Amino acid sequence: MRVVLRACAVVLALAGSAAAQNEQTLADIRQEMSVLYVEIQNLRRELSTTGSPQVNTGAGPLLDRVNTIESELQRLTALTEQLQFRVDQIVRDGTNRLGDLEFRLVELEGGDVSQLGETSTLGGGQAPAVAPAPVAPAAQPETQLAAQEQADYDRAAEAFANGDLATAVDGFARFNQTYPGGPLAARADLTRGQALEGLGDTREAARAYLSAYTIDQSGPDAAEALYRLGAALGGLGQLTEACVTLGEVALRFPNSAFIADAEAERSALACS
Repeated sequence: MRVVLRACAVVLALAGSAAAQNEQTLADIRQEMSVLYVEIQNLRRELSTTGSPQVNTGAGPLLDRVNTIESELQRLTALTEQLQFRVDQIVRDGTNRLGDLEFRLVELEGGDVSQLGETSTLGGGQAPAVAPAPVAPAAQPETQLAAQEQADYDRAAEAFANGDLATAVDGFARFNQTYPGGPLAARADLTRGQALEGLGDTREAARAYLSAYTIDQSGPDAAEALYRLGAALGGLGQLTEACVTLGEVALRFPNSAFIADAEAERSALACS
């Protein structure tokens, strides 16, 4: 329960930072990032033991005791995996949102957004690994989750294909809140950025493209996300950053089909 409450507090803090982004100063953003790091570190400490275990091993004949121990082991394994999954979700979502904070920080400082690199994982290092469970979990719930994830994505993608951009934006945002860090997360943010751009919100589109690139910097959508980020920066009047970002497409993805688009955009912006 303590883990769940702390996780909720972190999520609320992250959501609050997004709602107030237009009124924040540079110092506010820096303070916010420090708070996020501390909260995630505290969240990770919840995975450490705090005392001697209290396990019911049963009583009576040996067979009954074995059955009791096996049942208790299954319960504890399921609980551990649920808590670990919840913590890892918070860490992934927090890391992605921190990337957005870093982008806004660089914007305010007038820095080069193409040099941001990969956002470090909140709490330091990688998510803690759970020891292999002696009892394999059932495969059916995972299959159902994957099917539901695909269905939610397809619903938002269909709205985008039909030109219902506002519904697509909401759908993809809700999708990545529900399935943070999933296999379709980068594509969802990329398409959300295109929908935002279609609605005339170039600044939020740039943030969506940056998020798509940050999620998977070597995936199949990375080159397109970087190109669209550069083009959006150009549309916002940040010509220096736009030119550098567009130039990175050919350097990082020498075989990408988006190199020609990036070079055409550089020519349109009169990049040197």
